[in-house]
Amino acid sequence: MVLPAPPPGYRPNVGLAVFNRAGLVWIGRRRGARLPFAWQAPQGGIDRGEDVEAAALRELEEETGIRPNLVEILEYTTEWLTYDFTPDMLRGRSNRHRGQAQIWYALRFHGRDSDVRIDLHPPIEFESWRWEQLSALPDLIVPFKRKVYETVVSRFARHAVPVAG
Repeated sequence: MVLPAPPPGYRPNVGLAVFNRAGLVWIGRRRGARLPFAWQAPQGGIDRGEDVEAAALRELEEETGIRPNLVEILEYTTEWLTYDFTPDMLRGRSNRHRGQAQIWYALRFHGRDSDVRIDLHPPIEFESWRWEQLSALPDLIVPFKRKVYETVVSRFARHAVPVAG
């Protein structure tokens, strides 16, 4: 996939909405995060020179243990969705990025719950996980990412339905 460059100042990233056959989406509770906003979908950086789809499938496996052969790509955003880091996150960091620009993928999971392994690839991102209604995600995510999640809910709502299989 050929995309425009991400907006200046933003780190290129992928986000993953992984739907099961019941139409629920995968969310993980971030290690060490404080409630109530401890949950998020898998996401991660795109390495220099890495294809966006390859980054999405790599991050999926690294963060959830779900192998690429267990998912089907349903669609992806063709525009970058951005969020800014909070001032606390930027303070004292040598990070040159003000936030992240994300391409989001909707994936259909064709495996079993036992195929999910959040403990395989250090650093371990999540301490637990569950299937959730897509529409609930914006209320579970940290506020500075909420607008992106609202866009994801709107964009991928048609995949949040049960499928045969």
